Amino acid sequence: MDNEKEKEPAEEKDLQEAEEADCGFVAARNADHLIHCLTVIGEIEGHYILPPQNKTTKYEHIIPALVAIEQDRTIEGLLIILNTVGGDVEAGLAIAELVAGMETPTVSIVVGGGHSIGVPLAVCAKRSFIVPTATMTIHPVRMNGLVLGIPQTLSYFDRMQERIINFVTRNSRISAEHFRELMMKKDELVMDVGSVVDGETAVREGLIDHLGGLSDAIKCLYSLIEEREKAGENG
Repeated sequence: MDNEKEKEPAEEKDLQEAEEADCGFVAARNADHLIHCLTVIGEIEGHYILPPQNKTTKYEHIIPALVAIEQDRTIEGLLIILNTVGGDVEAGLAIAELVAGMETPTVSIVVGGGHSIGVPLAVCAKRSFIVPTATMTIHPVRMNGLVLGIPQTLSYFDRMQERIINFVTRNSRISAEHFRELMMKKDELVMDVGSVVDGETAVREGLIDHLGGLSDAIKCLYSLIEEREKAGENG
C-alpha cells in the first residue's frame, strides 16, 4: 500500500510535466538558475477558435502560466521564444502587458519572425534579443470579416493602434514617430503598407535591445537573476 501511495504523486508529476510540454512550457531543472522557457509560436488565438490545421498559441493557456511563474519561488527567470505570424491583437497585447508587469526577470528572443502583434510580445520582456536571420513585420491594425464603414469603426481602429504604439515605445528605444513611419511605409509589403526589418535593423532602429542567439539570451537572463539576488541581499 505504501508503494502505491508513493507512486501516485510521481505519476501526477509526470502527467503535469507532459501537459506542460504539450503546451510548450519547459522548465530547466539542472542548471545554474532555474528558468522557465515559454514558446509563443504560430498565430495568437484569442476569442475565436482557429481552424485545426493552424499552429496556434492560445492565450487561455499562456495567461495562467504567467501567473503561476510569477508566484513560483523556485522559478528564477522566464525565457520567451517567439516565432509568430500575429493573430488576435487584444489577446496578444494582454499577454504582453502581463509579461511587462512581472517582477520575475524576463528575456525574449525572436527566431524566425515576429509579425504584427508579435512586436509588442517581443519588446515586453526586460531584455529583448533577435537572431540575425529573424524579421519583424510592422503594419497597421487590420480586421478580417465584415467591417462596418462608419466613423466609429475608424475611431476604434485608431485607438487600438495608439495602444500598440504606446506599448511598443514604452518598452523599447524606438520613438512613436519612427514606429508610425515604419508602420505606414508603402514600398515594402505587397498589397499592404508596413515594413519588414531584419535582426540587425531591428536593433539599430531601437526596436530590439540586442542581436544574438540562445546562449546570449540565457546569459543575459542569468545576469538579471543575479542582479535581482544582489539587490535583495543589499535591501
